[in-house]
Amino acid sequence: MDCSFPVINMEKLQGGEREKAMELLRDACENWGFFELLNHGISPELMDEVERLTKEHYRKCREQKFKEFASKALENGSEVTDVDWESTFFLADLPVSNMSELVDMGADYRKVMKEFAAKLEMLADGLLDLLCENLGLEKGYLKKAFCGSKGPSFGTKVSAYPPCPRPELIKGLRAHTDAGGIILLFQDDRVSGLQLLKDGQWVDGPPMRHSIVVNLGDQLEVITNGKYKSVLHRVVALTDGNRMSIASFYNPGSDAVVFPAPTLVQKEAEKDDAAAVYPRFVFEDYMKLYVIQKFQAKEPRFEAMKATALPIPTS
Repeated sequence: MDCSFPVINMEKLQGGEREKAMELLRDACENWGFFELLNHGISPELMDEVERLTKEHYRKCREQKFKEFASKALENGSEVTDVDWESTFFLADLPVSNMSELVDMGADYRKVMKEFAAKLEMLADGLLDLLCENLGLEKGYLKKAFCGSKGPSFGTKVSAYPPCPRPELIKGLRAHTDAGGIILLFQDDRVSGLQLLKDGQWVDGPPMRHSIVVNLGDQLEVITNGKYKSVLHRVVALTDGNRMSIASFYNPGSDAVVFPAPTLVQKEAEKDDAAAVYPRFVFEDYMKLYVIQKFQAKEPRFEAMKATALPIPTS
């Protein structure tokens, strides 16, 4: 098995190597569900400041609380299957920001995270158009598919994975696929832990300085009618290092209606009469199920949505 994690240099998408870079992107989406971006347009200086303030915020505001959790989590000395070894909080940006409500965020940290979110949103928009091009969809199709009455949603999960004395007993984050659209991860470049399932084996997502790791969520699997697939991934707990993870989720709006792109359904039907067709549903309804079944297989979620599926348009 080829375990060479896909790395895409976005500068090559602008020049003479564009065709080769687009082919690499296509392969990553179809066969990995993950890829790592270099030269993505977000400045190293901004990323360094995000990292510095995020780690400082954890030390000042969250470390003691996590230590209290940690002492209880492993006190029985048996495997823990219902919680994760992580300290986390969530920043909402679209359609409504919650940053002003988080009283332990200093002004500098809040300002930097707002700027970082804006850059990531632009990056996500650009990536969706590249995916449209690779899929043979009109430019803007995927962004439009994500827009409910208030546009797409965008939020960031800020996590720390502190050293764990018994990593054999607990996962940093249990295996799951992501519910939404496209996920952009700024991860620690010194402490590893991210793994994805590839051909039945767990493969490390290598830390790389100033890179953004991208993975595809369940909704892109639906919209592409399975051409792209969301992939199981997890974070393993480690005995050394405190891993930083800033995962930003560019998702459909809560009332967006998600369904396979008719163009792709037609292409599949021309090749295979028995081609799978994913259900049509409201994203908020899917999320209600996902919250309950996050750490279970995704296929039963899709089947459950078929039971109440809306008709799929043919054009």
